[in-house]
This record gives sequence, structure tokens and C-alpha cells, in this order.
Amino acid sequence: MYSIKIAQYERGLLFRDRDFVGVLRPGRYKYFDPFFKLEVEVYDTSEPALESYRLDVIVASGALEDDAVVVDLADGERALVWIDSRLQAVLVPGLYAFWNSMKRVDVERIDARQVRFDSPKLAEVLALPRAASLLELVDVEAETVGLFYVNGVFQETLGPGRYAFWKGEGLVQVRHVDSREQVLDVVGQDIMTADKVTLRLNALLTYRVTEPRASVAAVSDYVQSIYREAQLALRAVVGTKTLDTLLEERDALADELRGLVAPRLEAIGLELVNLGIRDVILPGDMKVLLNKVIEAQKAAEANLITRREETAAIRSQLNAARILESNPTLMRLRELEALERVTEKANLTVVLGDGGLADKVVKLL
Repeated sequence: MYSIKIAQYERGLLFRDRDFVGVLRPGRYKYFDPFFKLEVEVYDTSEPALESYRLDVIVASGALEDDAVVVDLADGERALVWIDSRLQAVLVPGLYAFWNSMKRVDVERIDARQVRFDSPKLAEVLALPRAASLLELVDVEAETVGLFYVNGVFQETLGPGRYAFWKGEGLVQVRHVDSREQVLDVVGQDIMTADKVTLRLNALLTYRVTEPRASVAAVSDYVQSIYREAQLALRAVVGTKTLDTLLEERDALADELRGLVAPRLEAIGLELVNLGIRDVILPGDMKVLLNKVIEAQKAAEANLITRREETAAIRSQLNAARILESNPTLMRLRELEALERVTEKANLTVVLGDGGLADKVVKLL
């Protein structure tokens, strides 16, 4: 006789001559087994996972329907197993069974062929030890967008955040595009002006990516494309201007450059924020020549100002002389004022003339 007891928290799987017979629920069982062909596998259902090398035979019998949750995952499928509302495992393709007599078992099936794993419980999934071997993580930084491709085919645009992708379901690529304003130096451009003067120009260009997908799809490297467009625009505009025009009308030159570059950037998903000439570097001999011209101009201006001041001073003196000539008493007062200024700095004795002159001075005083 073969006797076995199954406790309340246990289940037994009965085999006869290696063939599955059924599930033994709590209770005591006795079997007549003269040839020792009976075999019972006893499982503690407080540990929900049912692991047996004969699981496919057991599931095929249908005997587990009332005692366990069976999960059969095909290729391209994954599953999340929740035990009493707590995440316990991530399943890959295969056959699984979980006892549900002691604990509640919930299984969430996932189509991994979508590649991107989008779940509000992503943080809990990533906390599982096995998650790192199943999921590939990509972080998109703030002020950045990510262009998501699978096997070279664009899928969607990703905003800032953390994203997970199932491994083994396709070649995943995320291209990061900075959406902030970017500054590009266009330096060392040797260009000949309309009057045959070779200049070296440094320009400063500010741009922003407005359509990330277009900026990546239109050109292989949009930064190099911007640089080339700025170079061509500089040569096209500067080559038609004389040196004097370039030096005197730099703002107008910048406006003309923006008018050429902005539409070309817009065509590849970029916005031109600003473009201007930062430096105009002249050859050494041209610097000397310009310095001489400027020096001559300034000297001429200084001479002109001096002559104007001298003319104004002479005209003022002439007017004063006319007034004094018509008023002798006023002229005499000017003389006395001059004497007063002189006596402030030296000890002088002033002797007035005849009585008539003295009387006039007394009257004036």
C-alpha cells in the first residue's frame, strides 16, 4: 500500500508508470502499488511557481485549470507576473504555471514586437534582477528629443525621460537632438572684395532645431551643412561689396546674409536665430594704408575745427572792438579791469593823469 498526506497549503501531482494521473488536493491518499509504479510530486503552494520538467504533459492534461494559472508565451511575447499585487517576475517565451490557491496571481501579457516597453510600472520592472538582461535603457536628457528607430525605420519622437526597449526584437537606435539654441563659429574665411582686397572674416551664427526628424533625415550632419551654407553666403555677399561698403555697412551686410541663409536652414528643419560678422581682418599692408588714410582724415578734421575756432574768435574780437570804439567810457572801464587783474599778482603803483582824468575815474568809481 502507498499512503501520502497532502496538507492545506500543498498540492500533489500523481504519476503512474511516469504518466501523469492528476492533481492531489489536501487530504490523505492510499494506493495499492505492488510494483512501485506510483510517484507523487508534492508542491508548497505558498511558493507560486510550479517548476517541473514534465510541465508540458501536466498542462496538456487540463488538470491544472482549477489550481494554477498557466502561461504559454509564444515568440515575440513577454509577461509580467504579479503575486498579491507585487511584481515578481518577467517571463520570456515558454510555458509556465503558478499555483493560485494560497496567493492571487495576475499575469500581464506584452507584445514585445512593438520593441518599446511603455508601462507606468517601469521603475518596478527595472528593480527586478533579470530586467537588465531583457531590457535596453535609453535616457533622453532635458531640452533634448530622441528619434526612435527600429531596424532603420523611424517609429516616434521621444521627449525627455527614461525609455526601455525589449532586447532581441530588432535593432534599436535613438538619435539625440538638442533643441536649445546653438552657436556656430564660421572662422577664417578668406574672401576677395569687389575692389580686389582680400579679407579674412569671422562670422557668428545662432540656430535652433525646430523639426528634429527633418534635420536628421535631410542631411547626414546638419552642423556641417549649416557651416557650408554660411560660407557660401559670405562669399556671395562679400564678393559684390567694396571694402569701404563692408566697413561702413556691416549691419546691412548681416541682414543680407540672414536673407540668404535662413530659407536654406528652414528647408532642413532649422531656424536661424541670428547671423552677423564678428571680425574683419585686413592684410598687414592694408592696415598701414588705412591707418594713414584715417590719420590724414583726422588731421584735416582737426585743422578745420581749428580754423573755425580762430574765425569765430576773430569775429568776436571785431564785434567787441566796434562796441568799445563807440563808447570811450566802456573802453576805459575795460582798461581798469585789466589793471585790477594785474594788481592781484603784483604790487603796482598806479598814477592817474591830470585832474580832469582823476575826476572822471572818481565819478566812475
